[in-house]
Amino acid sequence: MNYKQVQINTATPEKARSRVMIIYTGGTFGMAHDASGVLVPFDFALILQHLPTLRNLYLELTVISFINPIDSSNVQPEHWQTIAKIIYENYAEHDGFVVLHGTDTMAFTASALSFMLQGLTKPVIITGAQLPISEPRSDARENLITSLEIAAARIDGKAVVPEVCIYFGDELLRGNRSKKTESMHFDAFQSENYPPLAKAGVKIEYNESAIHQPSGHEQLQFLQRLDTSISILKLFPGITRSTVEAITNSAGLKAIVLETYGSGNAPTTAWFIDLLKGAIHRGIIVLNISQCPGGMVVQGRYETSKVLQEIGVISGGDMTTEAALTKLMVLIGEYGLAETKIKIGKSIVGELTD
Repeated sequence: MNYKQVQINTATPEKARSRVMIIYTGGTFGMAHDASGVLVPFDFALILQHLPTLRNLYLELTVISFINPIDSSNVQPEHWQTIAKIIYENYAEHDGFVVLHGTDTMAFTASALSFMLQGLTKPVIITGAQLPISEPRSDARENLITSLEIAAARIDGKAVVPEVCIYFGDELLRGNRSKKTESMHFDAFQSENYPPLAKAGVKIEYNESAIHQPSGHEQLQFLQRLDTSISILKLFPGITRSTVEAITNSAGLKAIVLETYGSGNAPTTAWFIDLLKGAIHRGIIVLNISQCPGGMVVQGRYETSKVLQEIGVISGGDMTTEAALTKLMVLIGEYGLAETKIKIGKSIVGELTD
């Protein structure tokens, strides 16, 4: 994918305290009005003119901008591979990374990057905006400045937040625990099953006990092979046999994220159970994820989930749909179905509660 690169030193003539890479992929954040009033991609070479307060951060910035910015509704797994590759190839030269991304699929991207970049000891902060940076009331400025501050934050030479996160609406959330829950307000993301890693007010208050701390022996791994032979089956009252058949009998299907009710419950209708059982018998992974934004799947708690457990449906615990989907893509792509069945129900990068 084509992109352009700009070097900006906000500390000149002083010495920069950290080196941070900004990766602009597209989305609302980087739009600005041209002379005719039309929204066009923002020129990051002029960022200090728009955000002179960046000089107070004393950072050496490398800005990579996709030449053709992507609306996040058009984001595909190949874009995750591009972003992850950029981070991997520039990892040694930078102290942290900020990814500017549209909000609609941000939680998917954050989850995917957390599984693709294992062994992180540096921050990867994903942020965006509900209003373009050119708008007077835009949230873009605060989101960017705080994300840069978090990406650059170190204590005794070690990153304060060495994991993939989303920063939005004054909160820093673990990326693979996040969901977009709001389209009109600035607090667009929530993490119902895991506490915020930090809250930004007058100062940034870090929740140190919630932040993953590496052992110190990690080697960054770039898991770049993704398998997209996965479907989501969301249950609803009145779902028909033909609908379920269309998904379970899809050519080449390798896994299904089954979005169930409550703590993992599903209809016990014979045809429904038989279709799932048949899919599992053919080697298809069926992963049980709750439709509820909070709580978790506890298979066997009620009779309506005990049947799923008996036929071989795997519990997804308290994973989000976004984390479950991207985790399956990475695991199947890298390790195949047999190994994925072993790994999928276990926490890899803090995406579920053991």
